[in-house]
Order: sequence, then structure tokens, then C-alpha cells
Amino acid sequence: MTSTFQGIELGKRGVVAHQQALTTTGHNLANMNTEGYSRQRVEFSPFEPIYFPGLEREATPGQIGQGVSIERVHRLRNELLDQQIVARASAEGYWDARDPYIAQMEGIYQEVGDSSLRGRMDAFWDAWQELANNPADMPPRRAVVERGATLVDAVTKRYQALKGLQDMAEQDIRMTVRRVNDLSGEIAGLNRDIREIQAQGDDPNDLMDRRDLLTDKLASLIDITVDRRDPDEYMVHTAGIILVQGSVGRRFDLERSQGDEGYSRVVWGETGQEMRFRDGSLQALIELRDSTIEGEIQSLDNMAVNFMDLVNEIHRGAYGLNGSTGLDFFVERPRVTNVNGDYDRSGDGVEDSTYLFRMNGVTVLDMNAQTGLEGTLTLSGPEGNIEVPYYPTDRVGDVISRINASGAEVSARLNREGRLQLKGTPALGWENPDFVIRHVEDSGFFLEGYAGLLAGRGPEGAYDWGAPGAAAALRGGAADYAAAPTAHPSGWLELNGAVLRDPGSVAAGLGENGRPANPGNGEAALAVAALRRDRVMVGKERTFDEFFAEAVGHMGELGKQSGEQKETNNLAMKKLQELRQSVAGVNMDEELADLLRYQHGYNAAARFITTVNAMLDTIINRMGV
Repeated sequence: MTSTFQGIELGKRGVVAHQQALTTTGHNLANMNTEGYSRQRVEFSPFEPIYFPGLEREATPGQIGQGVSIERVHRLRNELLDQQIVARASAEGYWDARDPYIAQMEGIYQEVGDSSLRGRMDAFWDAWQELANNPADMPPRRAVVERGATLVDAVTKRYQALKGLQDMAEQDIRMTVRRVNDLSGEIAGLNRDIREIQAQGDDPNDLMDRRDLLTDKLASLIDITVDRRDPDEYMVHTAGIILVQGSVGRRFDLERSQGDEGYSRVVWGETGQEMRFRDGSLQALIELRDSTIEGEIQSLDNMAVNFMDLVNEIHRGAYGLNGSTGLDFFVERPRVTNVNGDYDRSGDGVEDSTYLFRMNGVTVLDMNAQTGLEGTLTLSGPEGNIEVPYYPTDRVGDVISRINASGAEVSARLNREGRLQLKGTPALGWENPDFVIRHVEDSGFFLEGYAGLLAGRGPEGAYDWGAPGAAAALRGGAADYAAAPTAHPSGWLELNGAVLRDPGSVAAGLGENGRPANPGNGEAALAVAALRRDRVMVGKERTFDEFFAEAVGHMGELGKQSGEQKETNNLAMKKLQELRQSVAGVNMDEELADLLRYQHGYNAAARFITTVNAMLDTIINRMGV
């Protein structure tokens, strides 16, 4: 049966419910500018009636209600939209991290006029051309030295600028990995708190908002997917692993790479496996450091080492005004002090490898001569060895072009004497050093009997860097070779001190039959000047002019791509964020309307209690004897 004081309890429930609704509305208004906050709504439901099915009851019609109760306080959120934002955030983070670096790289390449690297290279060639026209004079030699020094300065400064960007990317990678670990730990901690609160029947809306915000931030750093199927175990996946599993947050570690740079590798903390992400700012930074910036440094190194090698090749065989010869114009710094190129790669004090940069055959070849031979060359490539076939109808030039187009990390050309020359090129992987020939093999007779480079054919006669003394595989003592240069020639390129001290040492003429060149001979200077437009940039067989044009064009394309992709992803994310705000964002007008509505409900419930109280007062105090 109903109680005399039932109305008081019913009114109290109405006051309490509307007071909580007012509190929730105030909470929404207070957090309308809080990042990641989702507006909350109170769901009212009728309290259980007095008479419930299955219980004894009085013979009265209908069910007598007992007021209102709060069913739950829920947040307005669209999970499908959240998944789309998480998926898009990694792409946006990738381009947001990449674009500033590309802009800085563009600034490095945007030199103008004579002060640019291209301008200083042109001035260097012009100085040699002037020396070729006036080989007996000292002023053109001074000009060659001065312009050579300014050119060296421009090359080393570009290297230093690129290297500085690469080091900056390394620091950003370290900070980003720490941030990823912090976020995964925070998300795991929130999962634990959310699960405990939900177990008590409450709605931890603010904690869930915080978790979603941290998940969005994590998604901008690495590509992730979120698994919400198990309400008790919120999971975050990335790169084929589970980063967060309920209250367990796993970590990434940093390990020093084995390459010359010693940069960090991102590895899975539990297994040491190197991580490879698809998107996110961390992947952008890794690609910038290991591919984009490193590729530009390697390209500059390749230009510098071949430029130095080609100029020295001519200068070494020519005579200066003071009669000197056999002198390099640029200083060469071999990585290996051993004349055979033997090197301790493992660092245990025992020589275990052979580091050769250049090797020349014995035979003088004609580019247009048909070889009449058939076989397969096996050369070291980025991932294992690469096979390059040759056929009886091939000319020497065809075989050389096929080597340079094969993707092998070995290039070929005929040197000034017409002998086949193989050179090491920049290596794609950190595990391999730049400018080191790692494997040369021929199943036929092209490299052995025809070019006079290898002492034998097949695997038994192959050159392989994996052991000391590998130079013995080259053709007798007649084949000459050079040890690999110290890492990053563009960073240490410098003029020979003897040339700086005495410009008369600058060689302009070629001797004949063992006799020194006469003072009016400018053949060597002319040969150096001709390098400008000769296809001597081994590998892609570019000229030096083409190298600079390609470098600037490539950088322009990178800048254009980066800017467009960043704008596209930012616009897409902006639209998704606007859709989310339309669902989860706090609308002040709507909240103020709710505030008035709940206030009126509160007042009505209070007035009901006052009315019931007056009725009880009549019964208790005014009825009786």
C-alpha cells in the first residue's frame, strides 16, 4: 500500500534528478573549450512503480509511480567517426612532420647567382678553361686554386647543412619514441581506471574522453587501429603488434645501428625486432633521416668523390709549371690505411673485409667494339647480388650501360686510358658502407680475358669483400685499384696543401714519351674543363651540369608533393573534426536552453514537495479532536 509520506520521497527524487541534470549542464559549459571533451547528457527514466508484477498488491487500478531516476549520464560520441579520425590522423601526422624538413631542405638548395654551389662549380670549370688557353701563365693557376677553394667551401657547407637536418631528425625520432611510450602507458592506466569505475556501475565519461584524446595523439605519431570489441580490454594495434592491451602498455626501445652514422633504430621492446610503420610522424622522421636526407647526402657524396677522383686522375698524370707531376689536386682520404684495402669491419682488431672503391682492368677497350662474348656478370646490389647478362652482339658500351642501369651498387665506365673501370656507389642500406665494391663475378670471359679485370671466372675467380686479401682476385699485378674513401667525402673535400702553397704545382700540360710537358701545353687543363659536359657521373652517366639540374628539380618536386599532401590531409582532417564537433562538441545555446529546462523542472519538483508538505500539515496538525 502507499505511504502517507510517499509524495515527499517522489518530490525528492525529482529535485535530485534535476539537480544532477543542472550539474551535468554546468559541467558541459565549463568544459566547452577543453580539448577532447564530449558533451554529456542525463537520461531520465521513471522510478519503479509501487506495484510490480508478481508481487501482492491492493485492488487499485493502474500502477502508482514513484517519480524519476537518473538512468545514466552518457557522452555523445560517434565511434565510426572516431575510427575515421584515428585512421586519418597518422597520414596527417606524417605530412605535418615531413613538410617543415622539406622546406628547410629547399632553403639549402635555393642559392642564387655566383654564390650558389652550381655557380661556383661553373666558375671552377671556367678557370680551367682559362688555364688551358694560357697554360704558361701564373694568374690562371691562382684563379683555379681560388675557385677550387670556394667550390670546396660550398660543397662542405651544403653537406653540413644536410647533416644538421639529419641530426635534427634523429633527435626528433628519440623524442617521438619517448612520447609514444608515454602515451601507451597513459592509455593503459586509463583503461585500468575506466574498467574499475564501470565495474561499480558508473559512467567514467571524462576518463574515456581523455583516453580518446590520447589515442588521437598516438595515431598522429604512428599508424594504429583500435579494437573496442571487448569492453573490458581496450586494445591498440600497430605494425602487427599489440601496443596496448587493457591495462598493459608496451614500449619501444632505441638501438644504435651498425652503420657509419650510428643512428637509432626503433625496435619492439619485448623482442628487439626493428619496427616498420606505414604512417605517422615517427615514420616520416625515420624516412627523412634514412632515405630523403640521407639520399641527398649520398648524392652529394657521389658527386664529390667522383669529381675529386676524375680531376685527380687527370692532374696526377700532368705537369705543373714548376715541373711537378704525380700530384693530386684534391686530397684523398682512404678509409683504409692498408694498401690492399683490408679492413676490420667488426671492430675486433682483426682484418676481416676488403674495402675497395675503384678497380681498373688491364686491356684498353673500344666503346663501339663488339665483344662476341656471352655470360652473366654478378654484382653487389641493395638486397643481395644482381645479375647482368651480356651477349655476343653487345658492344662494350652496351655492357657498361647495362651495368649502370641494373640497380647494382657498382658503376662502370672507360677511364681516360680506355680501360674498364668499376666503382662503388652509395649503398642503400645502413648495414653496407658507401663506395665499397662488395662483389664482382663473371660467368664468362668479359671481365677476365677481355677487360683484364678479374683473374678468373665463376665463383672461384670472383672478387668478394667478405674476407681480407680479396684484391688477389684481380688480374695479376697489372690491375690497379684504390681503397674506399672515408665516409662522406663531401664533408671533408679539400685542396691539396702543395697546390695551395704553390699555384705553380697546378698541372696544365700532358707529357709525351716520358718527357715533361712544355710550358705552352694546356691539354690537361682542357681535359679537366671538358669534364663539365662529359658523361662521367658514373651510375646514371650524368654530366655534372645534369647533376645540379636534377638535384634542384628533384627538390622542387619534393617540396610540391609535401605541400600538396599536407594541405589535402589537413583539409580532410578538418572536415572530420567538424563532423565530430557537430556530434560531441558543446553548443552554448543548447546548453543554456537545457539549463532553463532543468531549472524549471527543479522548481516544479520543489513546489510539489511544498504542496505535499502543506497537505501533511493539514492532516497532522489540523485534524483531530
